[in-house]
Amino acid sequence: MSPRELATDVVRRLRAAGYEALWAGGCVRDQILGIPPKDYDVATSALPEQVRDVFGKRKTLAIGQSFGVITVLGPKGAGQIDVATFRSDATYSDGRHPDSVSFTTAEQDALRRDFTINGLFFDPVESRVIDYVGGQEDLRAGIVRAIGDPRQRIAEDKLRMLRAVRFAARFEFALDQRTLAAIQQQAHELVIVSAERIAAEMRQIKMHKNRARGMQMLHAARLLEVVLPEALALSPDDPWSPESVADTPWRRTLHILHRLDQPTFAVALAALLREIEIADPTIVDLPRRVYDRWKLKNDELDGVVKVLAEEPLIRRASRLPWPRLQRILIAPRCDELLSYCQAVAAVLDTSTAEIDFCRQKLALPAAELNPPPLITGEDLKPLGIPPGPAYRELLEAVRDAQLEKRIGTRDEALELAKANWRHSGTC
Repeated sequence: MSPRELATDVVRRLRAAGYEALWAGGCVRDQILGIPPKDYDVATSALPEQVRDVFGKRKTLAIGQSFGVITVLGPKGAGQIDVATFRSDATYSDGRHPDSVSFTTAEQDALRRDFTINGLFFDPVESRVIDYVGGQEDLRAGIVRAIGDPRQRIAEDKLRMLRAVRFAARFEFALDQRTLAAIQQQAHELVIVSAERIAAEMRQIKMHKNRARGMQMLHAARLLEVVLPEALALSPDDPWSPESVADTPWRRTLHILHRLDQPTFAVALAALLREIEIADPTIVDLPRRVYDRWKLKNDELDGVVKVLAEEPLIRRASRLPWPRLQRILIAPRCDELLSYCQAVAAVLDTSTAEIDFCRQKLALPAAELNPPPLITGEDLKPLGIPPGPAYRELLEAVRDAQLEKRIGTRDEALELAKANWRHSGTC
């Protein structure tokens, strides 16, 4: 059973038990746009306990029951379906979550949702769209519009501001003017949203192919100055299009973002931070600042730091001593580094010859590109060399000689280590 078949089966079984049931939200939007839905949600008149009665306690999870959501577990490979009772939300006193919910009709459920394009229902049995909010018209027009009063929709849940930008960028839609104005008025209140949720939205914006458009829209909505105030150093009012000249820091940034090919979040974030560090040298350790502000993963910070630090080396790779370049190429995340440098070089150098040079080197036989080290720290102990900082220097010198083919055996490596230790004057 596929996820789509499971979603249809859930609707059929709820209806057979006497309840109303429809597909809801993003899966309906994506289907209309011709995009295969990643997952399916079902909305129903059945109360949470009634949903569990239909599918059985062992086949359901009640994690979201307080908000009227029951997760129905499908057979292996089919995934799971969130089944939500039609509901109406009370006030949002924390600017993120409803204080309480009450169960209601399909129409009222649609009216409490965020944007018209997300407020659609679909009947998979009769194959028809149910639209109480004008979502189909906005999909045809390419508009992201809040349902009802935009100021109220945004005031209820501040995260909707970032979601509006993400949807508009992803689908290449425009933001409805009243919705944009409501976001601009309340942009400064985004700070009440948790760092983790902001980072999650930024990941989705930055990793989508329309990431450059997303950055433009974040600035137009006055959200960029909230999530990344350092970006103001780029003068982001400069107009940009893929055909524009990369003659300002902001345009260079967007051109590099546009050039990235399926980047990791670390690579996309590095592309955003690169010009900021150049434009404002007084900003100290910018990657760490963003890491702390968005509560990113350690692995993401490591990736940003690596590509920013090693980009200048890769862009002059053919002029580096081979052992130094070799170490960079055989280190983890080399693919991320070259992907990033490819985009930077295409924009700034109008040539990717140095990155092509690196890729040619990566095609060398493994024994030549990354031969096993001839000795390790354990081999230095019998030589009477006490453990300490000298180990690293000695091993690096031996490794350089090996990669330059000046030595090729373990004995030669040990002799070189001993000679360097004697010449260091610390023996």
